Amino acid sequence: MKKTISLILATFCLTISYAQEESSTENTGENFSLEGALAMFKNAKSLEEFEKLINEDNNNVNNLDLNNDGEIDYITVNDIKDGDTHVIVLSTFLGENEKQDIATIGIEKTGTEEAQLQIIGDENLYAENTIVEPFDVNEKAENSKGPNNFEIKTTRVIVNVWFWPSVRFLYAPSYVVWVSPYRWGFYPKWWKPWKPYRHNVFYGRCAPHRVYYHRTTTHRVVVARKVYSPRRNSSTLVVHNRKGTTLVHKNKRGKVKAVRVKKTRPVRARSNGRR
Repeated sequence: MKKTISLILATFCLTISYAQEESSTENTGENFSLEGALAMFKNAKSLEEFEKLINEDNNNVNNLDLNNDGEIDYITVNDIKDGDTHVIVLSTFLGENEKQDIATIGIEKTGTEEAQLQIIGDENLYAENTIVEPFDVNEKAENSKGPNNFEIKTTRVIVNVWFWPSVRFLYAPSYVVWVSPYRWGFYPKWWKPWKPYRHNVFYGRCAPHRVYYHRTTTHRVVVARKVYSPRRNSSTLVVHNRKGTTLVHKNKRGKVKAVRVKKTRPVRARSNGRR
């Protein structure tokens, strides 16, 4: 009888352990869908609207809780403009003085009516060289040595994003560089944080975003990377693994200690016509 009970307990513990592994992710950034962010960016008519779209639960883009307070983090959007290059920086505040960049959308104008973009996950949160871009397929008929006279060969091509509403907005003559008005403890009135989903649930929810956007290891927006590099925001140290992300500080002697960010009651922005 004791052996049977021990076997049942062991099996139960293994099941829980396996379920926890399945519900977690090796890199914490995978709880923010880069593909989903591009899908929202493509449809947005302004950066203000884009910020709203990525922070809405039903759009299945954000599942991050970097400060481990049990609620989804608010993602801010800021633009860095340098000539014909834009870097859209997605960030979150982990405390009043702690800000962590999540990803950047680099956009470069390559012709009169041509532009290309890529979104890159921050190195603190994603695996090295995590790059996502829109893609299209070009089909070409070629002679075949097989039983058929020809075969269709498909190749992925770089997408010209010039006609995306969001891109046209950025390059409009009247455009004013967008800086999010929100910060730690001060959020838009419409925003209601929710509890994070298990990662396997979230991964399934954002699956439609992966249809039109794919990952690559090739950097195409090289100017944007140079523009952004000296302006990157990073918390003192973000440790990312299957146990989640921990904010850590180093003291003057180099010793490291974990810090729990104190949760504050959010302040809602007053209504000013902004949705």
